[in-house]
Formats: sequence, structure tokens, C-alpha cells
Amino acid sequence: MGPGGGQPVTVVDAHHHVWDLAVRDQEWIKGAEMAPIRRSFSADDLRPEAHAAGVDATVLVQTVCVAEETPEFLALADTDDLVAGVVGWTDLTAPDVADALAALRELPGGGRLVGIRHQVQGEPDPRWLLRPDVLRGLEAVARAGLAYDLVVLPPQLPAAAEAAARVPGLTFVLDHLGKPPVASGGLDPWAGSVRALAARPNTVCKLSGLVTEADWDGWTVDGLRPYADTVLDAFGPDRLMFGSDWPVCRLAASYGEVVDAAGQLTAGLGEDERRAVFGATASRVYGL
Repeated sequence: MGPGGGQPVTVVDAHHHVWDLAVRDQEWIKGAEMAPIRRSFSADDLRPEAHAAGVDATVLVQTVCVAEETPEFLALADTDDLVAGVVGWTDLTAPDVADALAALRELPGGGRLVGIRHQVQGEPDPRWLLRPDVLRGLEAVARAGLAYDLVVLPPQLPAAAEAAARVPGLTFVLDHLGKPPVASGGLDPWAGSVRALAARPNTVCKLSGLVTEADWDGWTVDGLRPYADTVLDAFGPDRLMFGSDWPVCRLAASYGEVVDAAGQLTAGLGEDERRAVFGATASRVYGL
């Protein structure tokens, strides 16, 4: 298992997905290059891979911005011991967002709701997070005691940092390191923007999604290292959490390979620091 060390570690995979194409399409899975994951994936598919890698608990993250998905995920978490938390979706811009969040909490599995996410990466406005209606929604997420997952592209990171400053009571969780340009090998301006976000004390980061930002067929741990080192330095292990991004990661690597890569990228940390990255940070931030 990636964390290594002598003491047993409660390992959390803080970012994975499931979807059933018979229930609804995943329109983002299109084109020949995405064909390997254009099928349904369930928690039962993940379970043996997670257990083989030593993962004890997971956080299931939304995939599409439709209201029906989150109740389905909560119901799954209610009956599946592997899924300890759900990062769902609700319309942040809706006037009744606080009521919508409260209603989700009343559903079967509602106690497993730990965060909210929106596909900000698909919004054409790089400052979408700073719209007044969005900021009102983020305030409601904070009042509900939930975290907010950021799925953004590098040009959207400055707005994310400003939003974190505007809503200091909300913990912002940066998914996939903000999608750095791993394939091209560049660091700037991504690195500077990530450091500016990390300067806000109410931000944390997921060590996730790196293999699919790299060359899918030719990635190496050494090629990922500058990006992992950047967030380790900027956030520190106590504000960093491992996520597999399964099954999307399968485009470039198996579940076990992703876990192993994360272990290699954090091999220089002390035992307590590895415990943070591989479980303690996620458990604290999401209240697992």
C-alpha cells in the first residue's frame, strides 16, 4: 500500500466516481480516447481494487450537474460500508439553496453528505465563483457545515483564491491540484496560482488526477513529482489528501498504480505526515 510505514493506517480514497449509463448518460465521456471508460462503473467494481490497495474508506464525488444524482449517491453510501462520504451537487445559484441542502440531509444516507461540487471547469466565465449568486450559495454551503470541492482549470485558480477569501467560513477542497499542465511539463503560472490559493487557511488540496493530466501512455512518477512537491510545499501534508479519481484514472493507470504512485510521491514524508495525506486530512475535512 502506498503510505508504507510500520503502524496500521486508516486509508481514505478521498475522490472517486461511479456511474450507471443505463440510468443517465455521462456526456463528457465522448470520443475514441475516452472509450475505455465509456461503460458503467459501480462501487462493487471498485471494492476489490480498493481492498487490494489497502483502502478502508472512500469519498464518492458527483459527476454531472443534475439534482437526481446526489440522492442516488447518498442512498448508495447508506448501504455501502466502503463509501464514508459523498460530495454531491446542488444549484448554488438557486434562491432556495439552503433548503435544498437541508432536504438532502433528510434523505436516506443524508448524514453521509460531506461536500458540494459544481463543474466550474466547464463555466466559460473564469470568475464564475465570484458571481454574487454563487457567493450566496457558497455561504449556504458553509452554514450547512459542508466543504466545497473545486474542480477548476489553472486560469480559474485566482477566482478560487478570491472566493476563499470572500467566504472564510467555508473549507475549499482543490480537486486534482487544479489540473496542472503535466503533459507539457510546465509549472507556471499554475504553481504561482496554487500557492496563492494555499495562502488562504481555509483551503486544502487533493493529491489526485495527476496521471490523466500527464501523457496517458508515458507518464512516470518522476514526471509527476514537481507538481506533487509544489502542493506538498504549499499546503503541507495536513492540508493534502489522496484521491484516486477512479475510474477516470483508468485512462492512464490502474487503481493500484495510482495508489503506488502517490506512495512514491510522498515517500520522503514522516509517518504522521503520510497518515495525514492518506486518511487523516480527509477524515478531518469531511468529518468522516
